[in-house]
Amino acid sequence: MSSAASGYFRRLGRRLTQDIDQLDAEELAETSEASGACPASECRRGVEATMVGRLRSVEACPKSVGASVQAEFFDGTDAITLIWIGRRRIPGIEPGRRILVRGRVGDRDGCKVIFNPYYELRGNS
Repeated sequence: MSSAASGYFRRLGRRLTQDIDQLDAEELAETSEASGACPASECRRGVEATMVGRLRSVEACPKSVGASVQAEFFDGTDAITLIWIGRRRIPGIEPGRRILVRGRVGDRDGCKVIFNPYYELRGNS
């Protein structure tokens, strides 16, 4: 059997036996790396970063005084909270949506956060 064929069967066996969430994270990380984006795990406080990934969750906080939309962004390496201040809803920002985001990484309660990031909607997956 050729090495190409054995490599195929090894990858197939891995895909059939590995955890779906882990496979999804690996695929996201590979897609992000191929696009030239910065991995979220390497982003540091105060640095402007461009990342490609998927929104895991989206939550609207429609309080009249402090309206905001919060989303958990995941690129396969780490999660970052995205917060759009002064917005009650953003069309296209929904769980499962692939996006490119750019902004300055901050810290809130020990977690990475980007306030009012620039974003581009990508295809759903």
